[in-house]
Amino acid sequence: MNVSLTPELEKLVQEKVASGLYNSASEVIRESLRLLHERDRVREIRLEELRKEIQKGLASGQPEPLDIEAIIKEAETEFASENRV
Repeated sequence: MNVSLTPELEKLVQEKVASGLYNSASEVIRESLRLLHERDRVREIRLEELRKEIQKGLASGQPEPLDIEAIIKEAETEFASENRV
């Protein structure tokens, strides 16, 4: 398999090999692909967790309606107490 890289990516691979962390460009690419695979797995796990949380929320029933008047009154009271001199 041949892979074409942008000049920037080729330079990055060469720098990694030159650093001594890797013995060859192939090692750098293999490690990159392992990391990409791991990132994809983590993303899929997080997505599945999010789906479960959404289902829990949907299964919890309808939300109770908000009492807007009570919320406004509470906010006004709090604002007034904070601005007393």
